Amino acid sequence: MEAQTQVIFATAVFLVTYAIIVSEKIHRAVAAFCGAAVIIIAGILNVEQAVHFVDFNTIGLLVGMMIIVGITRQTGVFEYLAIKAAKQAKGEPIRIMAALAFITAVLSALLDNVTTVLLIVPVTFAIARQLQVNVIPFLIVEILASNIGGTATLIGDPPNIMIGSATKLGFMDFVVNLTPVVVVIYVLTIFILKLIYRRQITTRPELMQNIMAMDEKDEIKDQALLKKCLTVLALTITGFVLHQFVHLESSVIALSGAALLLLVTRMDPEHALHSVEWPVIFFFIGLFVVVGALEEVGVIEAIAQYALEVTGGALLPAGLLILWLSAVASAFVDNIPFVATMIPLIHDMGRLGGIQDLNFLWWSLSLGACLGGNGTIIGASANVVVIGMAEKRGSHIGFMGFFKIAFPLMLLSIVIAMLYLFLWYTLPVAKVILATLAFGILLAFVLSIMDRGSTPAQNQKISVK
Repeated sequence: MEAQTQVIFATAVFLVTYAIIVSEKIHRAVAAFCGAAVIIIAGILNVEQAVHFVDFNTIGLLVGMMIIVGITRQTGVFEYLAIKAAKQAKGEPIRIMAALAFITAVLSALLDNVTTVLLIVPVTFAIARQLQVNVIPFLIVEILASNIGGTATLIGDPPNIMIGSATKLGFMDFVVNLTPVVVVIYVLTIFILKLIYRRQITTRPELMQNIMAMDEKDEIKDQALLKKCLTVLALTITGFVLHQFVHLESSVIALSGAALLLLVTRMDPEHALHSVEWPVIFFFIGLFVVVGALEEVGVIEAIAQYALEVTGGALLPAGLLILWLSAVASAFVDNIPFVATMIPLIHDMGRLGGIQDLNFLWWSLSLGACLGGNGTIIGASANVVVIGMAEKRGSHIGFMGFFKIAFPLMLLSIVIAMLYLFLWYTLPVAKVILATLAFGILLAFVLSIMDRGSTPAQNQKISVK
């Protein structure tokens, strides 16, 4: 196949694959895997080249964390946390919404946002039933909180996992550079959502007492397993924090944590591996090959050259362009394939433009892709997961209903991110100021949804399905 024909063919396969993923007519894992098969059969890439383009660090990190979380969820600790938060909010629906959003954001940063919503949504339905309130506002807030929280760390959102693997940026790099602005965006977003929903989710005092009567301890199913899981999870997160210093890939940390947990729990490996979302894994593998074909035939390099001409090779305009392009694109298409396309593009921009330090562009891509996923109901994997779980339980989240609330908030978050990136580039000391401000804002927010007082209550079990 001639070079020009290869360019046209690889581009066509990429666009068709992308269109099928967006249309959701065929499962995205099937679409990506079929696209990869066509690329190899057509001879654009041979098997060795295809394997080269698969980022096994990303794959390993995802598999390892899925196993750890899959075993941990059997303990009931996530249901415990949700009910404990609802009781701290004294059964008030609007404060429960904020408390569940906080847990969702924190767990999304420490685990990942897709896993977090899988854990939190069933409890949310149970609490909404007790309060006899509309569950949709809770779900919308949790979607937004999961994507915002996931932006803060290396392991919180698949785009960050991919960026970290491609750049060798570590866990603490993401925490130091992204968490301060994420905290500001999160608190402002939840404050606005509380204003929007404060009149829509009200309930009677006796129903609030039902929440206070729940006993969160009943949700812990296996104390011994819980201790082992929390110990291994703590060691794994510590490993992420230190992995740059001990010169180990993040995938090695995650897979080692999974192996240790399987060892100490004597869990049946076949049962434990059921918690791995294999369609997600194969989706990533297929996607890496399809995007790798574009890189191989020179399409990515040509786009990078054009981007350099548009921005004049200047870092600040390039970063802001990537931020807004990523945000708008990720709102309407899944941010995972978009980021998979952008990573080699940014690498080529650095190589062609002679830019040594590309970190500013990576933070722009991360903020744009992760926060942009909040723009529409199909913008991120966590969004789609919540839609499916809600529909199974008889609740429907409409595209326009979500869009009217989420898209303006997404734009606001990108404006804040843009100001942060501008200050980050022009005045580095601003990061220290913002970090201090973010800590104060977060502390005030946590105190606002907690009440130190206690209310005696009868123990009552809650059904989480």
